[in-house]
Amino acid sequence: MKIIRAEQITNDPVIMRDVYSSEMTRMASVDERVYALDADLANSIGMSSFQKQFPERLINCGIQEANMIGVAAGLSSTGLIPFAHTFAVFASRRVYDQVFLSCGFSKWNVKVVGSDPGISAAYNGGTHMPFEDLGIMRNIPGITIVEPTDSVMLGDLMEKIKDSYGLFYIRLTRKTAKKVYEQGSDFTIGRAIQLTEGKDLSIFASGYCVAEAVEASNVLKRAGISARVYDMFTIKPIDQEAVITAAQETGAVVTAENHNIINGLGSAVAEVLGEHSPVPMERVGVRDHYGEVGDVEFLAEKFGLKAVNIVEASKRVLNRK
Repeated sequence: MKIIRAEQITNDPVIMRDVYSSEMTRMASVDERVYALDADLANSIGMSSFQKQFPERLINCGIQEANMIGVAAGLSSTGLIPFAHTFAVFASRRVYDQVFLSCGFSKWNVKVVGSDPGISAAYNGGTHMPFEDLGIMRNIPGITIVEPTDSVMLGDLMEKIKDSYGLFYIRLTRKTAKKVYEQGSDFTIGRAIQLTEGKDLSIFASGYCVAEAVEASNVLKRAGISARVYDMFTIKPIDQEAVITAAQETGAVVTAENHNIINGLGSAVAEVLGEHSPVPMERVGVRDHYGEVGDVEFLAEKFGLKAVNIVEASKRVLNRK
């Protein structure tokens, strides 16, 4: 694993769906087993280039998400590698039984892509805003769950996901993300990334909240508090070694995620701590609410996902340390 951190975390002009579609097209050009499936959302995920070059390998299953997963399982059974995309609400809640049985239980090689997770659904509103998808998918035995932090990480992970046999759930922001890494970074699925040094507490963050966690660590540093930040982009299998080491060396843990605090990253970290190294812990995330309409900034403040919320949680956990 080789990590090149951006000198400053800034808005990334690269659109995540453009990276997804370009990587899919590149992989398909060198590996005839790569297929793309969509539930009438090929335009939303930007697959026009793929469709032009490989029209026979992009299958629009229509607004029949459960059927799409069945098709993906069938393709895998013939040795192909299907990437099945729809919005994360439909890629988790609506198709859970098909993913569990047709893909997981049957041990097929299927990559499920759920786009617009959490507050990134924005103006699509509460019906399309999954705060529970990680909790749903984390229950499937043997599944690997990744949430790419930025465009650099997404570009690096796509080939590795293709070449790793098994069921994957990719929690994919469709539009832009904060730029955390530079080109040339090399990521290892299942390994957390330590972004800052710290001795007073450790912050584990994923997705949208990674950049907010780094900002929180800067604020805490100015207050004389040393916070270690980890990017936990692999939700399952969780990096137990990183969690245990952080707990033992800093004695306090905060988690931050664009998801319900129930059954997501916070729960996964808490499970490790409870079994191996109990320490004071606080969870930053959506506190058991449904989604609503709004832009990402408004929703992040509404649901308490900002750096200020991580700072507050860090101070609370230190008071309990």
